Amino acid sequence: MSNVAKHLEGGFDVERVRADFPILQRTVHNKPLAYFDTAASAQRPLAVIEATDRFYRQHNANIHRGVHTLSQEATEAYEGARDRVASFINAPSRDELVFTRGTTESINLVAQAYLRPRLEPGDQILISHMEHHSNIVPWQILCEQTGAELKVIPINERGELDMEAFAGLLNERVRLLGIVHVSNALGTINPVAEICRAAHALDIPVLVDGAQAMPHQSVDVQALGCDFYCFSGHKMYGPTGIGGLWAPLETLNDMDPYQGGGEMIKTVTFEETVYNDPPGKFEAGTPNIAGGVGLGAAVDYLASLGMDNIAGYESDLLAYATEKLSSIDGLRIVGTAARKAGVISFMLGDIHPNDIGTIIDHYGVAIRTGHHCAMPAIRHFGLPATCRASLGIYNTRHEVDVLHDALLAAGRMFN
Repeated sequence: MSNVAKHLEGGFDVERVRADFPILQRTVHNKPLAYFDTAASAQRPLAVIEATDRFYRQHNANIHRGVHTLSQEATEAYEGARDRVASFINAPSRDELVFTRGTTESINLVAQAYLRPRLEPGDQILISHMEHHSNIVPWQILCEQTGAELKVIPINERGELDMEAFAGLLNERVRLLGIVHVSNALGTINPVAEICRAAHALDIPVLVDGAQAMPHQSVDVQALGCDFYCFSGHKMYGPTGIGGLWAPLETLNDMDPYQGGGEMIKTVTFEETVYNDPPGKFEAGTPNIAGGVGLGAAVDYLASLGMDNIAGYESDLLAYATEKLSSIDGLRIVGTAARKAGVISFMLGDIHPNDIGTIIDHYGVAIRTGHHCAMPAIRHFGLPATCRASLGIYNTRHEVDVLHDALLAAGRMFN
């Protein structure tokens, strides 16, 4: 029985899940690896590793333009992955899913191909204080290019959006709202459907950064009501260098090309080029074919576990980890929203996060330290950096206990 098929038999069994991840068998400093850095990049299950390996071993060729067998097989594998990923997010059409290098490229694509031609000096772009840099910097560049203004929705001391301030910032000058679905630095789950309804009341399109939502919960782009949804494969147990942008076909048809080259064209002469239909219109050049195949395997794997099962298991584990870490003297959790995904940012006394991360690495524990590519969010709390433990489908209560004990040891070293 395959790894995917066996998970269809019942509920969430973390030990069976862990058996699917080869890297969890290794040790770090002679200690079992306890990996709490999934928000930065998740580990890969065997199903994804084998899918990419099988592609290179048996089907490797360029896609779309070849008539030979390998090219046909590669095209079928790549486009089949598009079908499955589109279905995973409940896209109305497979042609609405553009494969990109990930969330960052997807946001840049929307900034330059959709919004830039529509901006004039004095127009506004609205984002929040908890955004990842990939949902800040592209808009800053666009403002510099066009004379538009960047406006920011504030957050409260729990790390939640100030919804009253948000309502006050909505006006006829806002040309796009960019909002993170789940904060990578704070774990906050934003009320995206509610936000979209409020923005659409003023005909403001909404882009959602879904990088951290895709691994933790079911994502239905139709139910959310957004205009653009961006995500990264490596956050959701797939390969690096692959991700996606979803937008309605009508919107994609109205957008300018992002890059020029092969595949994004129908015909080319020296006088004129006729562009391809979406999604090919935005996929210039040879894509990350093996990455696409691996991403298809990743969504198959997640679907086999069941996103509701994943959300339920991680919610219980987050509650346990929050209670366990809160019991440590001097530990302060940064980001205490009522609705959170599996991210715990914290400080331990006045010990620098990098020192903590280095010390507990010797206990086999991997966490992230720094600003998490979300400097404004971290600085909102008066901090230059935090420690961040982020949960994945393979983490256990025992590993949380190991993290707890490692942090106690780190604290004793500075007392």
